[in-house]
Amino acid sequence: MDFTAFTDASFWAALGSIMIVNILLSGDNAVVIALASRNLPPHQQKKAIFWGSAAAIIMRVVLTITAVKLLTLPYLKLVGGILLVYIGVQLLADSDGDEDMKAESSIWSAIRTILIADLVMSLDNVLAVAAAAQSGPEETRMLLLIIGLALSIPLIIFGSSMLLKLMDRFPIIITFGAGLLGWLAGGMIVDDPAITESLQAMFGDIRLLAEIIGVTIVIALGIYLKRKNSHQSE
Repeated sequence: MDFTAFTDASFWAALGSIMIVNILLSGDNAVVIALASRNLPPHQQKKAIFWGSAAAIIMRVVLTITAVKLLTLPYLKLVGGILLVYIGVQLLADSDGDEDMKAESSIWSAIRTILIADLVMSLDNVLAVAAAAQSGPEETRMLLLIIGLALSIPLIIFGSSMLLKLMDRFPIIITFGAGLLGWLAGGMIVDDPAITESLQAMFGDIRLLAEIIGVTIVIALGIYLKRKNSHQSE
């Protein structure tokens, strides 16, 4: 590896993006683990959290590596960018279903519940981390992925209460994170191998414009849906 890549601003920007999306998107996974194991005896709770987290992390490694490989195929970055926009909007609109998570009385049932829930919920984290890594220097992308996965481990196991309290106290963190996902989505879409050459031929380098549009769409639509949901609940 060329170590001059570590002096590249894009490496540190990508690493910062990975840290932020991990902080924002790993909290739900940590909550799932806590909720699924809350009815177990204390000594079994620790085992369920440990083994459930370990299995979930291994699954996340496989999903992330698969996502990175798939993002090299035509049209998949386009689809991935659209999914990131959706994830960002949902994050800002505060739409989640964790309250319905079933607490299990058996350690193996708890681990199974953790795995199933984490499989569904990790897709947003995996896609966002893969997209953030893609924005770094090519020779450091695998390292960025490894760092991103390593960061997710303590966040999943230990971070739920702290993360939720911080988000409740400083809601701007959620808005900032949703905007970041929109930024990553815009860059991912214009980088899709199927359309990037055509876009450059017609408009030149529009990556920055696409990133700004992504941020605008996510924040505007997310705030709109959040207000709409608020009015409906009233």
